[in-house]
Amino acid sequence: MNQPGLLILEDGTEFEGILFGAEVSAATIRAAQKANQKTRDRGYGEVVFNTSMTGYQEILTDPSYYGQIVCMTAPHIGNTGVNKEDVESAHPWCAGFLIHEKSTEPSNWRSNGDLVHYLKEWGIPALSGIDTRALTLRLRSLGVVRGLILPRSERALAKELLAELPPFEGRDLIGEVTTREAYPWQENRPGSAYKVVAMDFGVKWNLLRSLSDLGCEIEVVPAHTTASEIMARKPDGLFLSNGPGDPAAAPYAAKTVKELVGKLPIFGVCMGHQILGLAMGAKTYKLKFGHRGGNQPVLDKTQGKVEISSHNHGYAIDGNLLPTQIEVTHLNLNDKTIEGLQIKGAQAFSVQYHPEACPGPHDSKGLFDRFVKMMSQA
Repeated sequence: MNQPGLLILEDGTEFEGILFGAEVSAATIRAAQKANQKTRDRGYGEVVFNTSMTGYQEILTDPSYYGQIVCMTAPHIGNTGVNKEDVESAHPWCAGFLIHEKSTEPSNWRSNGDLVHYLKEWGIPALSGIDTRALTLRLRSLGVVRGLILPRSERALAKELLAELPPFEGRDLIGEVTTREAYPWQENRPGSAYKVVAMDFGVKWNLLRSLSDLGCEIEVVPAHTTASEIMARKPDGLFLSNGPGDPAAAPYAAKTVKELVGKLPIFGVCMGHQILGLAMGAKTYKLKFGHRGGNQPVLDKTQGKVEISSHNHGYAIDGNLLPTQIEVTHLNLNDKTIEGLQIKGAQAFSVQYHPEACPGPHDSKGLFDRFVKMMSQA
């Protein structure tokens, strides 16, 4: 209890705190690298910050955070506890969790557990007492960097450990989180009007729920599924999910999508947006510190309105190298990055943000209706 710990960035910057959650050490980090690939980076990862005020359980269970140590900028985390309804996948995915102040006595009628024991149960190391404001400013200055969570007593091992751990650039994280076998979504309803194949790049459950609520029967397939295998299922539409890492590290996914554009309606979200862009010949690049939080303003150019949206991504489509068949439909008002596109001459569109709003605002829920309307008219 109350063991001093450190977050150590690869430039040598240190942030002190108190360890909680799962046990972590140089030995456990090395062991994790040899273990199941879906948990290989516990205690080691790219350090990022999220500006959401609420929704920490959804953030923890979002597969897009695989390989990342997440810093919450909201100062008080854990006050609503945890429950079985607010998860976005089968288990937490992040490599570590950083907060300023933790609540050990949650107060919420839906809570059936606390954050401290939840992180310990799922093997996620964490630090409280971190100066999250200083860390966020440092990341905005440095950009995303790798880091370690270690006991303070192991400070001297950090440099050697970072040198031996693999980098994230060029690593196919999609291939590490995607399902191994196709499966029907557990909340499919009898008599659904539309059959949708969802390519799993690291899918969040509320994306699937949002489609199911609108009358879609969903089959989730691995990211390596080929175009011919998808068409053999005779879908009415194709959904491209969110997911972690560099989209250019998964060329097989872009190849599949390229072969399907024009053959059926396609809707992409976050990673799915980037994969659709790559499929059409666009290029992607890594943002300095990414967009992560539930308060990003986006201009919908097609309707002339601004939506507040939920984001979690570290890459974007390069607006300077766009093929002529791509039309930009949405822009981020903070930095003018591309937030949405549609393909001319095809029923295919995508957005960079998360319209399922878990966590986040519901301004963009109408995008699911747009996809269903496209399928009804196909």
